[in-house]
Amino acid sequence: MELFGSFQSLGIEAGTLVMFIALIGLLITGMPLAFVTLLVALIFALGWFGPMAVPLITSRVYSFVSSFVFVSVPMFVLMAAILDRSGIARDLFDAMRLLGGRIRGGIAVQTIFVAVILAAMSGIIGGEVVLLGLVALPQMLRLGYDKHLAIGVVCAGGALGTMIPPSIVLIIYGLAANVSVGELFTASFFPGLMLAAFYVGYVLIRAYLNPSIAPIPDETPVPLAKKMRLLKGLFLPLLVVVFVLGSIYGGIASVTEASAVGVLGVLISTVLRGEFSFGLLKGAAMQTLQTVGMIVWIGIGASALIGVFNMMGGIKFVSSLLAGASDDPLVILLLMMLILFVLGMFLDWVGIALLTLPIFVPIIIQLGYDPVWFGVLFCMNMQVSFLSPPFGPAAFYLKSVAPPDITLATIFRSLLPFIGLQMLAVAMLIIFPGITGR
Repeated sequence: MELFGSFQSLGIEAGTLVMFIALIGLLITGMPLAFVTLLVALIFALGWFGPMAVPLITSRVYSFVSSFVFVSVPMFVLMAAILDRSGIARDLFDAMRLLGGRIRGGIAVQTIFVAVILAAMSGIIGGEVVLLGLVALPQMLRLGYDKHLAIGVVCAGGALGTMIPPSIVLIIYGLAANVSVGELFTASFFPGLMLAAFYVGYVLIRAYLNPSIAPIPDETPVPLAKKMRLLKGLFLPLLVVVFVLGSIYGGIASVTEASAVGVLGVLISTVLRGEFSFGLLKGAAMQTLQTVGMIVWIGIGASALIGVFNMMGGIKFVSSLLAGASDDPLVILLLMMLILFVLGMFLDWVGIALLTLPIFVPIIIQLGYDPVWFGVLFCMNMQVSFLSPPFGPAAFYLKSVAPPDITLATIFRSLLPFIGLQMLAVAMLIIFPGITGR
């Protein structure tokens, strides 16, 4: 029993350092983040407070997993899983050929537009990058596009699901920061489109300055009958987007209810297209269980760790540490952005959100900033983490379906200009917060 409470003699400063070293040390061993955070939380709860602290941890965990808004997460993941197994994305890409037309860089622009529609349907980046890697990348390479441009467009476009509602990142932010998810969706819609516009502008400028990287396809004009047939591929996806986002923005349904509408819409789409089967539904359900299970376990571990750290007085310590860094709120904000950027190079976004937001958001409110605006800024920062080496997940998703001659080094090198555009978008949100409508 002498062990219990003995950690308190360390003091909060040394305790925070020991906790950080323990987290890094265990992560280096390859242990999953969820189990690392749970183990460290348990050790510090027993060592700092004794066995009586354990029920407090379980109460925090229960409050996280019992949130009604959290029900929308498996629904949107299921939407993405069904899309992944259907031909909706392929038909959508074919239909958008009419938009790309014969402009230079048109196929790349078309890919970005398809990415925006897919993002507005599901909000999951993994499936989007894989879908675009299977559908768009081979076509751009076949037409003679520069491989670096094609790779960058696929990865950056696929990652737009982070910003464009219904984004899972925004939902988790709303849960962690106790902010309205509906307000986050409204505030992030235009910044997400702004980032997509940056990508389109970059592609068109590069294609204009160097026509050889994006040749105009030498194809015969599409007959009217084929145009009408291709346009059918746009109808169902756009209808799902209208029902999901329209019900949220119109105040007809909550985010959770709208997610159920979205799943129903995608299921009906597969039935109308003759693609529905119980095998498809079973595969999508299993993928959903795996993805949501990972999110729940990381959430449980992070909630437990932050709960213990809060009881230790750690959040007050970190707040005073950041406040002591500068008297200028902007400097503190930029310091937070730097911390998130560095963490994004090594950790999953779910872990980053659930570990940092309970600490950062109260400081942001204390500094006089809008937590909804900061949520959009956080998601834009997470855009960078999806592409940044050494662990940018978008690169690994694309590598799983890319031709063998495209290496990870090639993919990461191709992503550098798009990371620059994402950082420009972060800067725009900081300089012009009105972009979010807040």
